[in-house]
Parts: sequence; structure tokens; C-alpha cells
Amino acid sequence: MTTLPESWYRELKQELQKPYFEHLTQRVGQTYLEHPAATFPPQAQVFRAFELCPWDAVKVVILGQDPYPTQGHANGLCFSVAADIKPLPKSLQNIFKERKSDLQLPDLPNGSLEQWAKQGVLLLNSVLTVEEGKPDSHKNWGWEQFTDAVIEKIASDKTNVVFMLWGAKAQKKAGHIDASKHLILKSAHPSPLAAHRGFFGCKHFSKTNAFLRMVGAREIQW
Repeated sequence: MTTLPESWYRELKQELQKPYFEHLTQRVGQTYLEHPAATFPPQAQVFRAFELCPWDAVKVVILGQDPYPTQGHANGLCFSVAADIKPLPKSLQNIFKERKSDLQLPDLPNGSLEQWAKQGVLLLNSVLTVEEGKPDSHKNWGWEQFTDAVIEKIASDKTNVVFMLWGAKAQKKAGHIDASKHLILKSAHPSPLAAHRGFFGCKHFSKTNAFLRMVGAREIQW
């Protein structure tokens, strides 16, 4: 399996040496070996969120659940798809609806969120791999422990990071974050089943930029 980029490896080295992580990488690596076309995202993109958003650049964390289990959709960034994917996944459609309503901006040209990542938005799933057609299929393999450690490291070593926690699963990570050092934004999940219960109208995009302005950081061009 691919490895973390250098900036993150330095910060997480101790975590990566723990027995659970070694077991996790062996299990995931074996899955890619046996089912390369049905394990998502493509193996080279497992740590893409970290590649596009280096440690020093992190200003915002958006937390998803696990990758899209649909062929061609998952690309290593939570909620994002490749630029040529049509139609967009329903959750991403709802994210774009809220973005448009909140910021009064025109629609983005496609479903790729790479430009967010390159501005310091860590688009992190709680679980980084999945089997085709089977959401949560790699749940409890060890990814959750790893992403808990990522959140804890960011929360302890940085200040003034915005954590956007959408849905009950993401909100469980709030226990790892010191709210006196960071901004924690919570809402319902953007999925069609939940978006009308508090995701629409949450204004997380404008709230994030207002906070970044307040602490003297550059706003995100959503």
C-alpha cells in the first residue's frame, strides 16, 4: 500500500509504528492484491487527502465516513469525485446546494474538490478504503483508530483550525478536539436522508471564512 507523504509521516511516525496500523496495512494491502478492481479508492489514492493538503497547510478539516462504494467515484478525498463523473453523488449535490445558498456563488464546474484541498482543507474520511457496493465494509479494520489519531494530532499541535463535522459519526470525533483552541461546526449529514434535518442552512462555508478572517488566515475560495 502507498505510504503517507513526508510532512504527515513526520507527525504521525509513532502512530504508524503501532501494531494495529501494521495489521491494518497488511489487511488492506492483501485486499488490493486480491480485488484490485473492486477496492476503492484506487490504491495509489488512499492517502491523497494528505498529499494534496500537507501538514503545515491545514486550516480546515471536513470529515466524511468512508469512500464512495461506486465504481469510479472514490478518489481519496471525502465527498469528492473526479471531474468527469456525472451525475454527482447525492451528498455532493447537497453540499453544492448549501455552498451556493450560503455564499451566493455560481455552481462549481464539476465534482472535484481538489482546489479545496490545495487551499488547506483536509478532506478526510474516517475509514479510507471500501469494497465495491458495500458501504462500511472496511469498518473496524483500524482506520478509525488512525483517523482519530490524525484528528488528535491536528487538535493538539495546531490552533485555529476549523473542524466541519457533518453527521453523527463525524461528530463523535469532537471529543478529540479542544473547542477553546479551534472552531467546531456540527450539522446533519449532507446525504438525502439527513440534509433537511439541519445541513441545509448550516452556513458552514461562510462561518469558516469568517473565523479564518478573524484569526488572520486566508479565506478558502469555496
